[in-house]
Amino acid sequence: MQFTKMHGLGNDFIVVHGETSLPADAAERAVKLCNRYFGIGADGLVYILPSERADFKMRIINSDGSEAEQCGNAIRCVAKYVYDNGLIGREAITIETLGAGVQPVQLEVEGGSVRRVRVDMGEPILNGLDVPTTIDANPVIGQTVEIDGRAFKFTAVSMGNPHAVIYVDDAVGFDLATWGPKLETHPLFPRKINVEFAKVNSAEQVDMRVWERGAGPTLACGTGACATLVSSVLNGLTGRSATISLAGGDLYIEWSEDNNRVYMTGPAEAVYTGTV
Repeated sequence: MQFTKMHGLGNDFIVVHGETSLPADAAERAVKLCNRYFGIGADGLVYILPSERADFKMRIINSDGSEAEQCGNAIRCVAKYVYDNGLIGREAITIETLGAGVQPVQLEVEGGSVRRVRVDMGEPILNGLDVPTTIDANPVIGQTVEIDGRAFKFTAVSMGNPHAVIYVDDAVGFDLATWGPKLETHPLFPRKINVEFAKVNSAEQVDMRVWERGAGPTLACGTGACATLVSSVLNGLTGRSATISLAGGDLYIEWSEDNNRVYMTGPAEAVYTGTV
């Protein structure tokens, strides 16, 4: 199997093109290949497949073998891969995802290679039962989740996959390893949850760290950055566009007042190619 190792702000993937459908053993492959000690090492295994609705289809298998409905960093990597490898010659393309449908993507090309990618991430889902949570409210803002004697206030947002955004005094130094897995699997979240810990520094800039469902702590999460911006607008903490600063770098997120859609702009990088 040929692959390309890619990353979006350090959120890294094993990208595979050439299959016509998702392999039956994709989960087992992901667990084996994403292992950072005995495999290639990555947060997920990404397949670029044919689509009847878009230019390409993307399927993402997390490092634990579960499938992610959507991934903002992975979609930027896929966009760079298909252009840089001559699979498409246009700078405006579409990519089909499992949880967010067909997403329009605009490529920023320099010297024949994609440097930045702007993705139409679609409209945020704010109804609690649709995120999903077990809370019947629309939107879910400032709700309390209690675990091990500690209470967290969260805002729930789906960007095709579920997120709980929690505001803390220090996002950069927050204890992800302790609280991330406990919140991910809390009964309030029937399909588990991605958890963002955020610190708003200004109306234009937010620090965020993430515990990703199925992958654990990652250096960046595109859908999580989008969810954080939406949550921050709903809570009156930022404007409708801001820079979300993650461990691996910055993403620029916009929530359009005109069409209610969220736009994410950021880089993608190819690291190396190989055969396994």
